[in-house]
Amino acid sequence: MPDRAPQPVERQLPTEESRDLLALVRDMVQREIVPQAAAEEDAGRFPREVFSLLSESGLLGLPYDSEHGGGDQPYEVYLQVLEELAAARLTVGLGVSVHSLACHGLAGYGTKEQQAAHLPAMLGGGLLGAYCLSEPASGSDAASLRTKAVRDGDDWVITGTKAWITHGGVADFYTVLARTGVDGPRGITAFLVPGDAEGLSAAAPEKKMGMKGSPTAQLHFDGVRVSDARRIGEEGQGFAIALSALDSGRLGIAACAVGVAQAALDEALSYATGRQQFGRPIADFQGLRFMLADMATQIEAGRALYLAAARLRDAGRPFSRQAAMAKLFCTDTAMKVTTDAVQVLGGYGYTLDFPVERFMREAKVLQIVEGTNQIQRMVIARHLAGPESR
Repeated sequence: MPDRAPQPVERQLPTEESRDLLALVRDMVQREIVPQAAAEEDAGRFPREVFSLLSESGLLGLPYDSEHGGGDQPYEVYLQVLEELAAARLTVGLGVSVHSLACHGLAGYGTKEQQAAHLPAMLGGGLLGAYCLSEPASGSDAASLRTKAVRDGDDWVITGTKAWITHGGVADFYTVLARTGVDGPRGITAFLVPGDAEGLSAAAPEKKMGMKGSPTAQLHFDGVRVSDARRIGEEGQGFAIALSALDSGRLGIAACAVGVAQAALDEALSYATGRQQFGRPIADFQGLRFMLADMATQIEAGRALYLAAARLRDAGRPFSRQAAMAKLFCTDTAMKVTTDAVQVLGGYGYTLDFPVERFMREAKVLQIVEGTNQIQRMVIARHLAGPESR
């Protein structure tokens, strides 16, 4: 049987510049990320130097305006970069997506003075961000958050606890949603909080089944004081800002999920074409051939779905429903494809000698973060049938 080694994904990119960008990313991940990924994930090591390199290379601010250090790239291109990064190491791909999420509020709702003061360092100055919405008692029901920000002259004093924060304890800045008014979504305001603010501390990172190199931690705000100049948007506008960010963030998760699934398929294909049983490669057997075909089809469908949503966003059209669909389908696909990849490798797939067991553990979290897939189904149904009756 001829060699069927996996080939790079054939991508539809809008410009020659974007094609060069993807080639640069592929070269970088093979040199700087892939060789250390397995060992560093096993050791639980956060690759801060990789994020510094990405910042220096202009890859942390791709979807934002060049006026403030961004890359002026459409989401159609940015998401495909995320996919390549996640295929190399999910800690990196998802980390870039979270950083972009943390920049969204200031880039979309900040004043010109705020943007000029902070965005250059956030987008290309080596800083790393985190996004603080969830709390111990408010996950899916984000509008019930209890972290408070109380006005004190020209400052705000923030008190409370945030949970499940990617980059918690290592980020240089946090976009924080806090309650400044009445209960419910209308009483929430967004703030940009420095990572070294007095009174801000991180708990020990969560012990997770996957993505061990990416710190996820609770953050404690013990009277953290920030100036009103760090308030993003109007008082009470925070929840709308959060939802806007999450629509875009869900596309980032979808792209990361496709990247993990693609990596799992590539590993399964490489193994199946090289492993000999009964005198021939196991990829000759119909049961495995059909499994590989289904895996490839699901990945292509997921990629097409997230790109269709991205193109709506780039065109300035509504894309919330499509973002929820992409997040739902792509993350479910990642879970299915990575599970099948373990099956293709048989007993070897269950060992640490091959990366598919890591891909399978990592895929699970993508069905949970930035809105569980049950929440995505609720979002999609509301777009189709309207709000639920009360």
